Amino acid sequence: MNKMYNKSGLHSSDFDKLIDGVQTGLYVLTNKTGSEVTVTNYGAKIVSLMIPDKSGKLVDVVLGHTNIEDYITSPEPYFGAVCGRTANRIAKGKFTLEGVEYKLAVNNGPNSLHGGIKGFNAVCWTVVEVSDNSIRLNYLSKDGEEGFPGNLNVFITYALTDDNALDIIYEATTDKTTILNLTNHSYFNLSGEGDPHIGDHILTLNADSYLPTDNTAIPYGDAEAVKDTPMDFTKPCAIGDRINDDFEQLVFGKGYDHTYILNKKSEDEYSYVGLCESPKTGIKMEMFTTEPGVQLYTGNWMTGDFEGKNGNRYPERAAVCFETQHYPDSINKPDYPSVVLKPGERFNSRTTFKFSV
Repeated sequence: MNKMYNKSGLHSSDFDKLIDGVQTGLYVLTNKTGSEVTVTNYGAKIVSLMIPDKSGKLVDVVLGHTNIEDYITSPEPYFGAVCGRTANRIAKGKFTLEGVEYKLAVNNGPNSLHGGIKGFNAVCWTVVEVSDNSIRLNYLSKDGEEGFPGNLNVFITYALTDDNALDIIYEATTDKTTILNLTNHSYFNLSGEGDPHIGDHILTLNADSYLPTDNTAIPYGDAEAVKDTPMDFTKPCAIGDRINDDFEQLVFGKGYDHTYILNKKSEDEYSYVGLCESPKTGIKMEMFTTEPGVQLYTGNWMTGDFEGKNGNRYPERAAVCFETQHYPDSINKPDYPSVVLKPGERFNSRTTFKFSV
């Protein structure tokens, strides 16, 4: 049930608002080991994620806000959110599908980002069911919304398992051919939200290649090997070790903001993404997904010019994001795994963040 108080110190009343005719709230998920996740149906956002550190103390490992108003006006509109209809970028906000050209809002330099002006991060989802440890949310994205074709019916399930994993299940159907690329955009700091820098986090990624981009963050097309470059996380390495190297891709992104192509036997195999660990708290986060790629983003554009939870400010590189997804601009790159969804098909995707010390 919706509890008034929780381990994160958030108040459910601070998330009560009527937006576009839908009531928003804060939902608390717990498990047998005492971990806790809070979720708001505004943007299907993960608000807090309380995980025990090496001493058993609960640490909130995601950045965010303490109330619904701050989420609505946040300079970081994707904190903890589901991004869609298409996460990441579409070049020049244009694509052609079944012979029809579609134009999207251009909201990130010359490109369309994370679904447009009012993506899935800024709409109210309907709570379908909620239990002690899981919540299922639904959103019907109408035909033509943000320029996309088809009535798209989307379901998201967040479940907190007893072995301290946050499981995210995405499902969707459409009544007209459309494009779809969903992700969760949680900003992680495994030393605790409010810790100023993720440069000391040790990262390993199960990816031998990545997608280099132009200076507007659109991939050229072909993947490149990470070997012998600062993009290589095939062996454990601190995120900050090479982030300021004079390497064109890192200069373009002001750090890491790239899609890594995950090593898989098949395109939609549920497989290992990698491991991230804070040396301060000892918290480890293992990642698994059915998606073909993961966008590694190191919070390079964060400014620290507003207060988040607990009065904390979030400066540049105070978080790292692991956005499991299809590749950016896939609809304009025929060689990439397809993001096309047709009537009669069911989109299914699963991503898991598993915590331990």
